[in-house]
Amino acid sequence: MPIFRIHTRLAASILSAALLLGSRIPAAAQGDTTLVGVWEAKKRFGPDIGGTLLVEQVAGRWRAEIAGQVVEPRVTDSSIAFALPGDRGAFRGRFASGRSRIVGHWIQPPTVNSGAKYASPVELVRSGTLWRGEVVPLADDVTFWLVVRERADGSLGAFLRNPERNLGRQQRVDHVERSGEAVRLVGTSGGSPQPQVLATGTLREGVLSFDFPFRGGSYDFRRLGPNEASDFYPRGRPDAGYTYLPPPALGDGWSTGTLEEVGISRDSIARWMRAIIATPDDSVGTQRIHGILIARHGRLVLEEYFHGEGRDKPHDTRSAAKSLTTTLIGAGIQAGVPLSASSPVYQVMNGGAFPAGLEPRKRALTLEHLLTMGSGLDCNDSDPKSPGGEDAMWEQEEEPDYYRFTLRLGMIRDPGERSVYCSVQPNLAGGMLSRAAGRPLPELMHDLLAAPLQISRYWMMLTPTGDAYMGGGARFLPRDFMKLGELYLREGRWNGRRVLPADWVRRASSPLVALGDIRYGYLWWVIEYPYRGRTLRAYYAAGNGGQMVMAIPDLDLVIAIYAGNYADTRATLGIQRTTISRYVLPAIQ
Repeated sequence: MPIFRIHTRLAASILSAALLLGSRIPAAAQGDTTLVGVWEAKKRFGPDIGGTLLVEQVAGRWRAEIAGQVVEPRVTDSSIAFALPGDRGAFRGRFASGRSRIVGHWIQPPTVNSGAKYASPVELVRSGTLWRGEVVPLADDVTFWLVVRERADGSLGAFLRNPERNLGRQQRVDHVERSGEAVRLVGTSGGSPQPQVLATGTLREGVLSFDFPFRGGSYDFRRLGPNEASDFYPRGRPDAGYTYLPPPALGDGWSTGTLEEVGISRDSIARWMRAIIATPDDSVGTQRIHGILIARHGRLVLEEYFHGEGRDKPHDTRSAAKSLTTTLIGAGIQAGVPLSASSPVYQVMNGGAFPAGLEPRKRALTLEHLLTMGSGLDCNDSDPKSPGGEDAMWEQEEEPDYYRFTLRLGMIRDPGERSVYCSVQPNLAGGMLSRAAGRPLPELMHDLLAAPLQISRYWMMLTPTGDAYMGGGARFLPRDFMKLGELYLREGRWNGRRVLPADWVRRASSPLVALGDIRYGYLWWVIEYPYRGRTLRAYYAAGNGGQMVMAIPDLDLVIAIYAGNYADTRATLGIQRTTISRYVLPAIQ
């Protein structure tokens, strides 16, 4: 995600300057195994506000109450809103069904993990003069595991695991040094190969303490016992086994069944699951699978989670949520929003008229160019010097309106001439939907996708101006995000209900342009696999760290994989290029 990179760069400067005092600690003597093992630390940063939200009208006056906080909301004929003092949370909603319900979103404060605010859905149901609903904010946890192992030369090799953001990938600990109570982590940071002290700490009474100023302060690490339960291990313990169980039916729209019922080999899948469980975690680059789900013939038949993840825990979809953006736009078109692939970007964003004096190339820019990453704007997420790159946008403070930021970028090529991966493009596409519909994106998300797809919980990341960021980073429950693949596989229908236009689905999932060495549609990647003497076309949503929802039409198959290898391109690409061919396709009977 964009915001965490700011913290990472800040961390590099803080640690390389303030922690150089640690260089006075002499290296530990060879054979010192005091620190060998797996050390665990976890901090919870809230949020403090959540639970039951009450809205009441008594004697013509309105009051809202949550977590002991009472405020007077702003109420109109159609809407209601309030904000708690001290930026502790806010609510935006609208009356529905003759005021029998209030449908809205809770806006939680910025998290320590990402630095961003999130909007999550809340529905309040009326009873007399009282409306009642539940606020479920995104948990803000930070976890670290420090793995220390003795090397052949007697030194203590080490690496740092962080499941939420994979911070050990940026702060690459190589080894640990100790002298008495003083301990230091040594490695590389910020892309520099030069070894440096990454953190200094202490070992006192079995507690290893380090200060990480870029992630909320001091962390106390405790060493795990030989067979102690911990989410560090794929299934909670180092000696855990695997037994297949079919997914439960939960009334969330998914029909369920067994692997055998849809022609998938149970033995093959079991071997895959056992291989994941048995994978030695010997470096920060080891693939960390968080969840695997498979549906075939419309039935969810595999649902497995690892490292403490689960069906009720939201997962960061990263850039896989770009495919959510094109899906939401398609749903808007299906619902009658005056928008199409050929809609001019600057005309829509300017209220229906082109800005005066607009250059010809910007006049020619359309929604389809944004959806295929072919805008021609000066942006490139792979180039740190790009003025329109995602990092550059999130790190600058001069323009908090990210739509204006993007529209002001220069054109460096004709629209459609070349596709370049850049997250400001799908975010601007989301802005076009909001402008054309005249409604905020979280409202559109609720009405156009969440309600018809039976998704009751999601968390949309917000920009500084409160707009939903559509370049990635939305959080979903794993079963719910997988529904995007099933929706496209059914040509825009969910359980028989038309949600997207069929022609939108076909175009979005077609290989329209080249993006690197892979084909690309409307924010969906397109790939081919050899399979039993023929070629299979697949399309998928993909996100940093190994997030993927893939549909393979010829096999009537949807696969969802969630992982935690953030900022690790090798591990991320391995999901699509190796895992599917090695484990999934051979299991299809």
